Amino acid sequence: MVPDLSGRSFVKVIDFEPAELSYLIERAAVLKAEKAAGVETPMLSGKNIALIFEKTSTRTRAAFEVASYDQGAHVTYLDPSGSQMGHKESTADTARVLGRMYDAIEYRGSAQENVEILAEYAGVPVYNGLTNEWHPTQMLADFLTMDEHTDKPLRDTTFAFLGDGRYNMGRSLLVMGALMGCDVRMVGPTKYAPPADVIAMAEGIATQTGAQIAITEDAEAGVAGADFVHADVWVSMGEPKDVWRSRVEELRTYQINAKLLAATGNSNTRFMHCLPAFHDMNTTVGADIMDETNMTDGLEVTHDVFESGASIVFDQAENRMHTIKAVLVETLT
Repeated sequence: MVPDLSGRSFVKVIDFEPAELSYLIERAAVLKAEKAAGVETPMLSGKNIALIFEKTSTRTRAAFEVASYDQGAHVTYLDPSGSQMGHKESTADTARVLGRMYDAIEYRGSAQENVEILAEYAGVPVYNGLTNEWHPTQMLADFLTMDEHTDKPLRDTTFAFLGDGRYNMGRSLLVMGALMGCDVRMVGPTKYAPPADVIAMAEGIATQTGAQIAITEDAEAGVAGADFVHADVWVSMGEPKDVWRSRVEELRTYQINAKLLAATGNSNTRFMHCLPAFHDMNTTVGADIMDETNMTDGLEVTHDVFESGASIVFDQAENRMHTIKAVLVETLT
């Protein structure tokens, strides 16, 4: 049965049921194939979408814009200085203004509360491009990518997230994995585990879906048998320089390097990262952190793993566009 998602917002992964998430992943695969074959049919002609970016981005902006253009929609990009939201106009008032002019709104910023308020007041679908707490569009891309790189059903896959699980990627992978019935391992120091309420949420979902949830400090045990290992940056946007040294020291054991990848015992294990990744010295921020912490071969992942055949990070990045397109099509038609 095809779910009717028309008019729905997508502000966190638990907005949708497992069957609805699976459908969006399947729909994205079809749209991806149609684009590759040059037979894509625009279904969003005449639609207008506002893109609110309080935090800048490469992949999220490009994915929303190209997905919209491919489907015949128009977008307005509002950069961090491009609206009065939260400055001279409340989030609720901004939602009601934009909802009168646009058919949908995307928001990327810090506070989950903002995207929730937009969804409450706009009267049109609202999409979370990233907040501190959740990253739902990334989850669809990640699970499409995993589906493309395994012969198993997603419910039979095992994946591990290593590092700092307190924020949007750790939380979202844990809950999305629970919703999809996966074997999920959150691997890192206890102080960097996802919040207790998020763990409880995932464990509750797992009782319904058959997912397995493990929270562990043991890096090698955590990755044993994993089909996929995920990482994210160890230092988040806006964090002060005085946390770099202690953070890196506490997470050093969880760097995804050749030794840790081999500890999976699975020659087909794939490495995933939402990007950007600090795997070399070719970025200002990455070089500064590595210089400060005496890490010479990457931070959360080594350069050799990032550039290896195990790495599927650019498939993952491309799939942001296809999965976002599926969300747009299914919620706006």
